Amino acid sequence: MFLSILEVESELLPEIALVCGDPRRAAVIAQKLDNAKELAFAREYRTFVGEYNGVQIAVVSHGVGSPGAVICFEELIKGGVKTIIRVGTAGSYSADHPAGSLVVSTATVRAEGLTHQLVPDGFPAVADGDVVQALYESATELGGIVKKGITITLDVFFKGVIEFPHKLYKQAGVLAVEMEIAALYVVAALRGIRAGAIVAIDGYADSDLAAEYNPHTDVVAQAVEREINAALNAAVKLASAK
Repeated sequence: MFLSILEVESELLPEIALVCGDPRRAAVIAQKLDNAKELAFAREYRTFVGEYNGVQIAVVSHGVGSPGAVICFEELIKGGVKTIIRVGTAGSYSADHPAGSLVVSTATVRAEGLTHQLVPDGFPAVADGDVVQALYESATELGGIVKKGITITLDVFFKGVIEFPHKLYKQAGVLAVEMEIAALYVVAALRGIRAGAIVAIDGYADSDLAAEYNPHTDVVAQAVEREINAALNAAVKLASAK
């Protein structure tokens, strides 16, 4: 089968895929694979395959926001992928999780628009438990601040005339905000695959804590490096547990 959006032949895809927003990050992850090969670069979707500790892994970028990302997820699933791990960045709601921290998303608030066109409003967006455990174990083994808990997926990045809901969800115990996890978890549930996500904190979303946003610091780069290694190690654990 030819996947027309990713522009990839499905038989070239393994059962485990790491996904990220930035095509450049996909290339960075792919550099850690043995026998890495770039299959395609179509729009924001850049696809690599290779091996990590003997496990076949795909690495694919999905761009920014749920509508484009869900196209990537759906095509990967059509291509035979059974486990998808998002490796991303997020804004923190707590001083306990500063820039450079890692958060493993156990579930996410569906505060975006896309999933409300797929499932009823009460439908949960929840990670697979085995994927969460593998990510959390792998991340804690690498050191630094690692938390697991609820995140929120929100479409808006720049403020308009409507207030951001950050304070409300911070009070409810949400850890961090990003833009694609809800789409991943809902599609995974609908299509019967495993999914999870780990995000590197690149700043504060809460206005009471926020300084000038700068995701290009050394501490954020180090966190991204840790989360990539954690996701790869988690993929190996998940493959070996089958």
